[in-house]
Amino acid sequence: MIRVVLVDDQDLVRSGFRVLLGSSGEVEVVGEAEDGVRAVEVVAQVKPDVVLMDVRMPRMDGIEATRRIRDSSDAKVLILTTFDLDEYVHEALRAGASGFLLKDARPEELFDAIRVVHAGDALLAPSITRRLIEEFVRRAPPAPSTATTLESLTERELEVLRLVARGLSNAEISASLVVSPATTKTHVSRILTKLGLRDRAQLVMVAYETGLATPGA
Repeated sequence: MIRVVLVDDQDLVRSGFRVLLGSSGEVEVVGEAEDGVRAVEVVAQVKPDVVLMDVRMPRMDGIEATRRIRDSSDAKVLILTTFDLDEYVHEALRAGASGFLLKDARPEELFDAIRVVHAGDALLAPSITRRLIEEFVRRAPPAPSTATTLESLTERELEVLRLVARGLSNAEISASLVVSPATTKTHVSRILTKLGLRDRAQLVMVAYETGLATPGA
């Protein structure tokens, strides 16, 4: 069972997600919070696998809550968003969010997103998430200071990073490069270590910010 904490300031939203997730047979809702402050407390108490996180909330927003949760636990954070919140998503990625989900997503998209984030692989696999990422990074300010960090990567590692930025899973990257999944996993781990990053979502940000990957490519 995937242990999930729901974070949203609207009772009806949390109730709807709780009922839906409870019907899956593979997800257990182990906690809820109505704001970011409470979210940090609940996550510390119940130690979930995944946190479904709203952005706009009283006392502490979802971005700061995500940052604190990622700094203090291994829980993956899946941001709940709508298109009118696009200005927040870039900062959420920087805070350590692992993926995004529209609040009006279909049930199968919700379950797929939770599985993907929980697995820590193919974080951008859902097509809606890929479109969101491309739009948000298009608007993101350049970060030239990170460009020099790519100099530490080999040509093969740069190739792997481009594929990660496209939302490919390790299995898909392995098939594309005709290498074993173990080799791909090693490449991804080395890239994370060299760039000092935590997860694939941050790898995507660096790839776009440095121009290694471009939206719509």
